[in-house]
Amino acid sequence: MDMSIKEGPFGKNIFGDEVTLFTLTNANGITVRIMNHGGTLLSIDVPDRDGVPADIVLGHDTAEEYVTATPYFGATVGRFANRIKAGIFELDGQTYTLTKNNGPNALHGGERGFDKVVWKSKLIEAENAIRMSYISVDGEEGFPGEVKTVMTYTLTPDNELKINYTAESTKATPFNITNHSYFNLAGHNTGPHGKQILTIHADTLLSTDETSIPTGEEISVEGTPLDFRTPHPIGERIDADHKQLRLAAGYDHNYCLNQEQEGELTFAARAEDPASGRILEVWTTEPGVQLYAGNFLDGTLKGKGGCMYARRSGFCLETQHYPDSPNQPQFPNTILRPGKTFTSQTIYKFPVR
Repeated sequence: MDMSIKEGPFGKNIFGDEVTLFTLTNANGITVRIMNHGGTLLSIDVPDRDGVPADIVLGHDTAEEYVTATPYFGATVGRFANRIKAGIFELDGQTYTLTKNNGPNALHGGERGFDKVVWKSKLIEAENAIRMSYISVDGEEGFPGEVKTVMTYTLTPDNELKINYTAESTKATPFNITNHSYFNLAGHNTGPHGKQILTIHADTLLSTDETSIPTGEEISVEGTPLDFRTPHPIGERIDADHKQLRLAAGYDHNYCLNQEQEGELTFAARAEDPASGRILEVWTTEPGVQLYAGNFLDGTLKGKGGCMYARRSGFCLETQHYPDSPNQPQFPNTILRPGKTFTSQTIYKFPVR
């Protein structure tokens, strides 16, 4: 099988917009499907050690199933990924009020963030890539400035899925973007992921309150069940008696990556399914990665092929700037100003052993 890229219709989303499906393949049997509704990763088929492929991300069969009350399967989330406390921030002396869609807080850009709009798309066949763009208008979900975001998905011959982002704004605005795929390296429909082994390249993480907002404290993982500097099965310590795990009902934390220089491409995390030999490596220029273990999946949500996604049947490794950064000036800067260009890269690598 050679490298290839193709597009075709994918029905309509819940808003009645026509949706397009893109399929990328490489010579090693990896197939990636992406739709322009939400710039969403629908599936990633990866062979195991015996060459048998499985789809390793959770999702739905149709565009219409990606509804407003969503766990953000595979979606591109923004204009600000993760949470902003009380849906309020102050910037340059002005207070901005955002849509609150996660209890008292704003989450993933609001009620209709980047995950629920149709992105303008273009094939780049010479690079086996799809370039998507979206213009977020001034005031959208309460955010200032018109922001143009460009995102490129590239599948390489080396079994890498690269995601590159750029953005520019007409006014100063918070900006934080990520992909929200839920991974299960045994296959999306195989149940809980607890035996899969995880490593995270971080000595510290952000402590959070009962609404998952950072307290401002960066705490050491040393001696805690949140320490993944050496490999551990995800389910081994997830229900340990630790305050941070009790508050979040498991893992749902921003790890502060051991990044030598701001903006450099850094190894973030590695997950492995011992049974199949499938491996996921995550590299990023972002300073943090949010580990979310699918604690609030509850078996009532129908996924691809009619399967029901049980609790903790998928885990997320969301490369990002820190949650609530607009309200916490000690965190890495997330303010995008006119005349500046935001750039970011995340790479998913799929070795096997």
